[in-house]
Amino acid sequence: MPHTSDAAAPGHQPAQLKARTFNCMGTVISLTVPAKSLPIAPSPQRLGPGGQPADDELAAAAAVVERTFRELDQTFSLYRRGSEASALARGELALPDASAVTRDLFAEALEWRLNTEGAFTPERADGVLDLSGLVKGHAIREAATSLLALGLFDWCLNAGGDVLVSGSPRPGSDEAWHTGIVDPSDRTALLAGCDLGNGRRRHAALATSGSAERGDHIWSASASGPDFAQVSVLAEDIVTADVLATAIFAGGVPMMNRATEGWEIDVLAVRTDGQLLATPGFRAEAS
Repeated sequence: MPHTSDAAAPGHQPAQLKARTFNCMGTVISLTVPAKSLPIAPSPQRLGPGGQPADDELAAAAAVVERTFRELDQTFSLYRRGSEASALARGELALPDASAVTRDLFAEALEWRLNTEGAFTPERADGVLDLSGLVKGHAIREAATSLLALGLFDWCLNAGGDVLVSGSPRPGSDEAWHTGIVDPSDRTALLAGCDLGNGRRRHAALATSGSAERGDHIWSASASGPDFAQVSVLAEDIVTADVLATAIFAGGVPMMNRATEGWEIDVLAVRTDGQLLATPGFRAEAS
């Protein structure tokens, strides 16, 4: 997954960060906050030493995020026999009788299929409805809404390579969150870095699709196989970044050209031969 570091801009001390992690949806989810961020419910009694948020504040926020992910996983995982998604796949449940969240995500997925001319689709090649390409982004989006509602405005949420940030690692400043993209040919090395969040930056979300971490799980439209080993997309929101990273991986160079012309995004793509393709905006963000 992309690394989120506490590295600081040149001439600045690194921001002090705290993080909580948990496993869900087959990956690791982390919530990182500045150690000196405001508590969820401002109260001197709830602050830790030095006026920093007590650990239970971060634990409470992480619990909200975890509950969001687990509830969606219970509904949409095709690996859970008792999930609603599995019932739909077996034909035991008709889509019109499914829950509102399933019907809403299905409608959103159809809209993305239309907008990407089929590069992103809610159906597997065998015809089974599979909304997992949208569920993780939706889970991040829902968790973000809950964090903001709790009064937590400075955070970084990383779900298996899909990153959404709010505010700054240094509350009250215009410092951005510094993130890195892992090299698909060497999972111990970073391919590139970029900033998300505050200041002049218009991107709050970074999503990466590929086979390096989870194996082959994205269907390619090309008969000769995928053009790319990995695709990273910077966007204003996490669902757009996540869906378009998947669509570009599946649809190859034609879809990448269509996406960069149709959406306010930037892209870093790694060809299967290792060659890099990057939009000018991505190179500027990474510099």
